[in-house]
Amino acid sequence: MNSYRQVLVWLGLIWAAGANLAQAQMAFEGFAESAFEEAEESEIETDRDSFTPATSVVGKNWLVVESAYTFIDNRGVPETHSYPEIVTRYGITENIELRLGWNYEVGGAGNPVSGNIPDEFEDETMLERESTILYGAKFFLTEQSDWLPESSLIVQGFTPTSGEANDSNLSVTYVGGWKFANNWVWDSAMRYSTGSFEEDHFHVWAPSTVLKVPFGERWKGHIEYFGVFTEGREVESTQHFVSPGVHCLVTPNVEVGVRFGWGLNDQSPNFFTNVGAGLRF
Repeated sequence: MNSYRQVLVWLGLIWAAGANLAQAQMAFEGFAESAFEEAEESEIETDRDSFTPATSVVGKNWLVVESAYTFIDNRGVPETHSYPEIVTRYGITENIELRLGWNYEVGGAGNPVSGNIPDEFEDETMLERESTILYGAKFFLTEQSDWLPESSLIVQGFTPTSGEANDSNLSVTYVGGWKFANNWVWDSAMRYSTGSFEEDHFHVWAPSTVLKVPFGERWKGHIEYFGVFTEGREVESTQHFVSPGVHCLVTPNVEVGVRFGWGLNDQSPNFFTNVGAGLRF
């Protein structure tokens, strides 16, 4: 009888332990699945992937480092090389990121095709060299809701660190867009910046719109239009571009991409290409 009771006690203990183990396993599997889904939803989104920046910010305590190289085939003047186009973005809150970057350019004209790079020097038959530091912040404004777009505002300053230019300039960019049920994304932006060349001070307006289409699990392609127009310049400039591109999400924290494009009028460069990457920590 005592042996029978002991067996019952041991069976009860085994059953309780098994039940607790099953519950623990289910809880762990649920946690792991939730963490995986969260990782799937949270992925790096760079501003350098297209002329139109992303509508998102990096998020609190995230650090994103972006870098790229741009080659520009100018009309009638030497080609332009722009690198490393580095921008570091750090989230101080969920809705605000700080930005700091640096770039070097050499060529017969400025770089109008990278959204984080000011277009300052005139077309020259001689090579011009210039480096610039970038500093500023990006503010997340609205989440997407029906016809209300997801949107952000970028405020940046540019100060030369080498070259003939010595004027600092200001840039303000508003970007908004929608993500559709098929995961296509349509974003548009308007960038305003101050510009200068020697004693000539003027305004620069740069509208842009891009359609991004995913294909496969890690790849996205896009087609984009953007323009760069001066106002109040001694000799006004109007440039139009069309630009396709593709980028790959190597991991949720690593993105690489390439874009290229053509000028659509005589004042814009013939051709450009841009290749770069982004890392998130």
